[in-house]
Amino acid sequence: MPENNGSVTLHTSENGIATISFYHPAQNSLPATTLDELTQQIEVAGSDLNTRVIVLKSEGERTFCAGASFDEILQIKDKQAGAVFFSGFARVINACRKSPKIIIARIQGKAVGGGVGLAAGADYCMATEAASIKLSELAIGIGPFVISPAVIRKVGLPAFSQLTIRATDFQTAQWAKDKGLYNDVYPDIAALDEAVDTLSQKLASYHPEALTGLKQILWEGTENWDELLHERAAISGELVLSEFTQQALQRFLQGNK
Repeated sequence: MPENNGSVTLHTSENGIATISFYHPAQNSLPATTLDELTQQIEVAGSDLNTRVIVLKSEGERTFCAGASFDEILQIKDKQAGAVFFSGFARVINACRKSPKIIIARIQGKAVGGGVGLAAGADYCMATEAASIKLSELAIGIGPFVISPAVIRKVGLPAFSQLTIRATDFQTAQWAKDKGLYNDVYPDIAALDEAVDTLSQKLASYHPEALTGLKQILWEGTENWDELLHERAAISGELVLSEFTQQALQRFLQGNK
């Protein structure tokens, strides 16, 4: 696999707010190591008795997350390796789902593919007007199979269908709010950060057992996702080996050089 230049950090404040931040120079894309580190830090923050609420964010201003690392996908040579890679997204979403803490996603810029899935894995999403979204998987010969349960849970099947079928089109942050993926949209990053800070401090002041009970209610009916998301990862892992997908990925990478 290519060298990973990404990072994931966890910082917990004295008032019980855990902030998990990730970064990758390729528009905050998610190679396997970053996915594994995200899963680990979400689990660490969730098990910390001093943590009351988790804020999930990325670095930079323009892009929240560009989704899967295309460079890394091109290195996949067999079905097993493909399933393992896409299972990284399954593990992150399931870590969010099973965490006893409420997770706020701070979406400061565009979210594509797995980045939309990451937003959908949070309990509450706060975004800027620049945080447009796109599910581009169909255009490169795969599909948003792993993240689809999380996205459909938030936006419903009709909106998911639109996102998936219009694979080359961005939908606005206001569209994402209207459909239920985002809860609040702000004019700029400064306003977003102020709102995230205010809400996270409020939540941190609430009864922790009440927050845990709420978390369980929010995710009712998803108990089979450990198996379901990994089954979906196997589908993506097989499709990515096709000549169609390999050529589509090469064209995309050449066009972005």
